Amino acid sequence: MVYTVTFNPSLDYIISVDGFQLGKTNRTVKEQMLPGGKGINVSTVLKNLGIPNTALGFCAGFTGEEIEKRIGEMGLNSDFIHLESGYSRINVKMKDFDGTEINGQGPDIRSEETEKLLQKLEKLEEGDTLVLAGSIPKTMSESIYRDILRRLEGQGILAVVDATGELLLNVLEYRPFLIKPNNHELGAIFNVKLENREDVVPYARKMQEKGARNVLVSMAGQGAVLLDETGEVYMLPAPKGELVNAVGAGDSMVAGFLAGWLTKEDYEYAFCMGVSAGSASAFSENLATKEEVEEVYRHVKQSVIYR
Repeated sequence: MVYTVTFNPSLDYIISVDGFQLGKTNRTVKEQMLPGGKGINVSTVLKNLGIPNTALGFCAGFTGEEIEKRIGEMGLNSDFIHLESGYSRINVKMKDFDGTEINGQGPDIRSEETEKLLQKLEKLEEGDTLVLAGSIPKTMSESIYRDILRRLEGQGILAVVDATGELLLNVLEYRPFLIKPNNHELGAIFNVKLENREDVVPYARKMQEKGARNVLVSMAGQGAVLLDETGEVYMLPAPKGELVNAVGAGDSMVAGFLAGWLTKEDYEYAFCMGVSAGSASAFSENLATKEEVEEVYRHVKQSVIYR
């Protein structure tokens, strides 16, 4: 079974505004309200690809109730911990300005509530997969992902971490199965600028030297790179298509990679599935369906570059 954890889920209010002007009253011409958060996005695409999973995390207040309601309506399994105070955040995403977002802070999570999650995770069994994805509330220690992996050490669980900065660096000593920084995040760790696929390779290898088993680096229009634990390096250019919605593309890549690995235990196939899922979501209004991923995969599988 695959479990995803989203510490700071959200209601994503996705809007389009014609001729947006600062300091003026602007009216939407199109809007959506979707449950958001990196772990929830991973869970959604995994379900679309036929991989059973359960979404874990925290929710609070009326927004938390709405997140759970919408997750259920999507057919996702979830087991969220309800916080006694605060409310889950609302994120505003403007589709007309790619990458323009206003993200809420999220509720405070007390130590005893964190302990409830840790107790849930200790029930995972050998062979299960755990995905830790996204940000945490600012009041929480950046050691939390490391604390989780320390508690699970030696239990035979595949750990996937999609995070940035110290959240990511803190887990490497516990040899996560997969990490997925993008090229900007990877570059920020080493204070370098990584602009092309070849640039990425030595720094992804440094992450392996620090403990990561497999390093998948997304690069938007430059494609992606995978360094697997056998020493192989795979590269793919970005599939051709019209960018419609970049929200969730990286999460979709994680889901696609996992779906590929859990299906065939073949890194090249997993890599191609990851790139296909990420691109299919970017080319779609919503997170990719199985049919959309398969359509992109038919073109991607012939483009792998070995290094």
